[in-house]
Amino acid sequence: MNKTVALFGSTGLIGGEVLKLLINDDDYETINVITRKKVTVKSKKIKNYIIDFTNPDGYKKVIKKGDVVIASIGTTQSKVNFNKKKYRKVDYDILLNIAKVCKSNQASSFCFVSSAGANEKSKNFYLGLKGEIENSIMHLALKSCLIFRPSLLLGKRNEFRFGEIMAQKIMPLFSFLMKSNYKPIKATDVAKSIVRESKKVSQGNKVYHYSEMINN
Repeated sequence: MNKTVALFGSTGLIGGEVLKLLINDDDYETINVITRKKVTVKSKKIKNYIIDFTNPDGYKKVIKKGDVVIASIGTTQSKVNFNKKKYRKVDYDILLNIAKVCKSNQASSFCFVSSAGANEKSKNFYLGLKGEIENSIMHLALKSCLIFRPSLLLGKRNEFRFGEIMAQKIMPLFSFLMKSNYKPIKATDVAKSIVRESKKVSQGNKVYHYSEMINN
């Protein structure tokens, strides 16, 4: 196979797990890791590209024809001081810029992480924004667009999030009462699903919920 993959969001919980898998996956020969700062992970397969994420032209240099592109991009309200405009610039603008270049540069596939419950009509700001970016990207009619919708992620982050840590301890106890799409899921399982599905030849838009990510 010997494909090249462009990875955005490698320092996050899911992105970090995806990177580990890609390093040990013989089907991928080159991993272009796109970041704001230099990555510390070492591998002969990794090529680190540092770009200005606010400049759309930066994406054009790191996404090539035939590339598989994976993005696990996101922020938190506290990181942007609860400024919704700043939040949108990360969770919406960056993903849309990546998707547009996937279209113009003829990437073979674009895989990105959204959220369970994403719906642009939702009154919840987070879920509404996730639904909006999903629809915007799907309307681009990419060759292949794979959308992954995990609920609460289980796993250890590099950063401390008290609320999330408490939720990780409590929610799994009641997961048997939850609808399938909203069950907590291990970040490693999401990452495995992304890498596995990224290697399949698919056309059009496809959405993966809990059951698809766990059972595939």
